[in-house]
Amino acid sequence: MIDLYYWPTPNGHKVTMLLEELADAGARLEYTIKPVNIGKGDQFQPEFLAISPNNKMPAIVDHAPADGGAPVSVFESGAILLYLAEKTGRFLGSGPRDRIAVTEWLMWQMAGLGPMTGQYGHFHVYAPEQIPYAMDRYRREALRLLGVLNRRLEGRAFICGDEYTIADMAAYPWINPYTAAPLDLEPYPEVRRWHAAIAARPATQRAYALTKQVNPDAGKPLSEEERKQLFGR
Repeated sequence: MIDLYYWPTPNGHKVTMLLEELADAGARLEYTIKPVNIGKGDQFQPEFLAISPNNKMPAIVDHAPADGGAPVSVFESGAILLYLAEKTGRFLGSGPRDRIAVTEWLMWQMAGLGPMTGQYGHFHVYAPEQIPYAMDRYRREALRLLGVLNRRLEGRAFICGDEYTIADMAAYPWINPYTAAPLDLEPYPEVRRWHAAIAARPATQRAYALTKQVNPDAGKPLSEEERKQLFGR
């Protein structure tokens, strides 16, 4: 049994996407969602910090690790994807060279696409004042990264070839996650084609259906208290 400490954000979606794909691939891992309401400050509670010292979700606790020992906790979404993929032997590619590519593009998402798109969202959607330099800086960087992904996808069904992997699951939630400040995807046909294919997968749809189940207020403007918890601590 996996305890998934989760809130429906792009990083949270990565893990539910993988867990649902594993079920469809015949490698189901039973999991229980432990909501971490980041707008109420749950991420700062001592019991959560014990498994996620960077006060960020998602995190997991695996009560049945492969070595048969005590429960294992894992924080950081990329580390969780690697851990679960290794545990089940799924979605890492078919051989050592595939594994290298999957790891490269997972790290690309963790170090580039996620943080830069997140900063784009912060300065375009959440910042209390408009800072033109920051807005332009992160918009250009988000678009640059979309261009990198578009070129990578030319001639490939998925990021690392014909196989769907955790590299795709990591990147997918970070494509245009801010409805209040959408990026123009028209210049990136390969990204649009790839994104639509993943959106159509039953596992993706089940993973995203958890959003309203866990947070019925998803999509509503942030309250002052939520802003304080998310940006003021």
